[in-house]
Amino acid sequence: MLKYLLEKEFKQIRRNSFLPRLIIVFPIVIMMVFPWVANLDVKDIKLSIVDNDHSTYSERLVNKIASSEYFYLTNASNTYSEAIESIELSESDIILEIAHSFENSLIKEGYARVMISANSVNGTKGGLGSSYLARIVNDFADEIRSELIPPNNTFPVIDINSQYRYNAYLDYKTFMIPALMTVLLAIISGFLPALNIVGEKEKGTIEQINVTPISKFTFILAKLIPYWTIGFVVLTICFGLATLIYGLSPVGNLGIIYLFAMLFVLTFSGFGLVISNHSSTMRQAMFVMFFFTIIIILMSGIFTPVNSMPQWAQAITIFNPLKYFIQVMRAVYLKGSNIWALSTQLMALLSFAVFFILWAMLSYRKKA
Repeated sequence: MLKYLLEKEFKQIRRNSFLPRLIIVFPIVIMMVFPWVANLDVKDIKLSIVDNDHSTYSERLVNKIASSEYFYLTNASNTYSEAIESIELSESDIILEIAHSFENSLIKEGYARVMISANSVNGTKGGLGSSYLARIVNDFADEIRSELIPPNNTFPVIDINSQYRYNAYLDYKTFMIPALMTVLLAIISGFLPALNIVGEKEKGTIEQINVTPISKFTFILAKLIPYWTIGFVVLTICFGLATLIYGLSPVGNLGIIYLFAMLFVLTFSGFGLVISNHSSTMRQAMFVMFFFTIIIILMSGIFTPVNSMPQWAQAITIFNPLKYFIQVMRAVYLKGSNIWALSTQLMALLSFAVFFILWAMLSYRKKA
């Protein structure tokens, strides 16, 4: 009986002119566009300079900042009030004011003052931009200090060499691509099952199934397996695109990812079927699924680390299956973690899968 139900499901998917295209085109669009858009790197910060000194050292500092990849100069104001006006007109993001007698103070007294003023309407851009600018100024100060120290005088220096593990070039796309794969898988494996049973209710074909001796388990299993297969196809397409476009391949075992993907797809497909069982129309199922999916994505840690959330929000994320799968994808893709290091995520996704499949079976009411 399961064989014929699966044949029916796959024929329905194939006859639908939209679904096969969605399965192929949607991953391609997400993988080609979103890693560039969903990027929290702060670059091209508009900088306004107020140079009150006009000395050799102040000019060197300005040139050093201008050569950075993070900033580009929008104007050189004569006064601080003019620079503030450029921020109000959105022509600048940060102001660097170099004090009078900057060079003289630096040579004679060993220190000089500059002021950094940031537009913090965008807190991330203002905070990170100010930090980048302060680091460049400190580097410049070290250069000047080394020039001014007499050759015979030596001072103890701590040399720091940074090594970045798992993402050596601090490329944000490397961090985001594994997480975007999980979000894509959640959308595909969640929305399609959510519209499945309720679609049959609207067409009236569900009554034909209800009068057959098919058990609830067989019926739900026949609904899950096609989307489980589709999930694997979508994930494989994502792997190929990540390798071809971004040169990003998993450091760990690909089989571990497929194992966790199997549990995750069963979880989200089961969740979609639960919504479909409790919905009367496709519009209702779509809105309910959209509501829960947005919350699940925002609280998964894809953009904001879970540890940075309030305690009450961290408690809620315990029941978020997407959080665990994102952790798995990033750990296997970037760190090469094995299955023993991911035992917590394995037990969590296994529990979610069993829970939602049982709920889908129990919530489906067969009316003969």
